[in-house]
Amino acid sequence: MSEISVYILAYNEAWKIRDAINSVLWADEIVVVDSHSTDDTVLIAESMGARVVQVEFKGFGDLRNRAIATCSYEWVFSLDSDERCTPEARDEILQKIADPGKVEAWYVPRRNYFMGRWMKHSGFYPDYRQPQLFKKGALSFEADMVHEAYTVHSSEAPGYLKSDIWQIPFKDLEEVLHKANKYSSLGAQKLKNNGKKASMSKAFGHGLWSFCRLYFLKLGILDGWPGFVIAFGNFEGTFFRYAKLCELDASWAPPPSSALTRDS
Repeated sequence: MSEISVYILAYNEAWKIRDAINSVLWADEIVVVDSHSTDDTVLIAESMGARVVQVEFKGFGDLRNRAIATCSYEWVFSLDSDERCTPEARDEILQKIADPGKVEAWYVPRRNYFMGRWMKHSGFYPDYRQPQLFKKGALSFEADMVHEAYTVHSSEAPGYLKSDIWQIPFKDLEEVLHKANKYSSLGAQKLKNNGKKASMSKAFGHGLWSFCRLYFLKLGILDGWPGFVIAFGNFEGTFFRYAKLCELDASWAPPPSSALTRDS
């Protein structure tokens, strides 16, 4: 019978990690790839039987490649700390690895839960982010800071599972702001590394387009206030990604300040 490793990326995820691990206790191995958390993430993970590996964060692409390398078994399932495997997804995953055919990588649909409801629109369903079930060696990532590109190393196109997993992307509204700030900083550095330039007007234009795309084109308006909050959060994250790139290029500095004495 084929065996499977699950890796979970984590950094200060004490409030999430228990539920994530609980949802994959059926796996042959659970590896929590931690980037030196300062909360109880590691303590909780180890108490639940997970193997914890410390990896310095140098970007999500590098982190995922190193996470895959730590996995022991032929098949790998990637689960983020804010995701939860469901019984239906578990059963389908086990069936696929038992009789995979030629397909070596699979996308997994995700249901996002936010502000007390399932987000059916806003680009949040089925929300395939990358192949999450794959044979070891069949998937690798570019060394991107965030929104990491990937390559499937297989002659067969990836498949799509039918069973959903859950994602709880934000604990509360404070985390919406925190993630917008964190990912906009990583995104700005990625843009700079790729030689991109920005202006404040471009930052506003990208932000506005991001809002309109999610709220109108992807029908976030049908998700009520959660849809508006998600779209507005994307406006903020996108705007500040380009605004921070502008800041990196401009190297803004305060005006010089001379020492003042009573006689000056």
